[in-house]
Amino acid sequence: MAAIEVGGKCVKVRGRKAGKTVEVVKILDANFVEVKDEKGKVKRCNVLHLEPLP
Repeated sequence: MAAIEVGGKCVKVRGRKAGKTVEVVKILDANFVEVKDEKGKVKRCNVLHLEPLP
């Protein structure tokens, strides 16, 4: 989880939105974060479903 931080860009690797780029808005706990997609929608997401971008 160290690589996932607020303001960081990630790619979703699982689920319906796999392959889409999202931005981390808020860290909820060790397993979940809130992310904002390209359209601006904020959703809760499991960190196992995200891969941080450099």
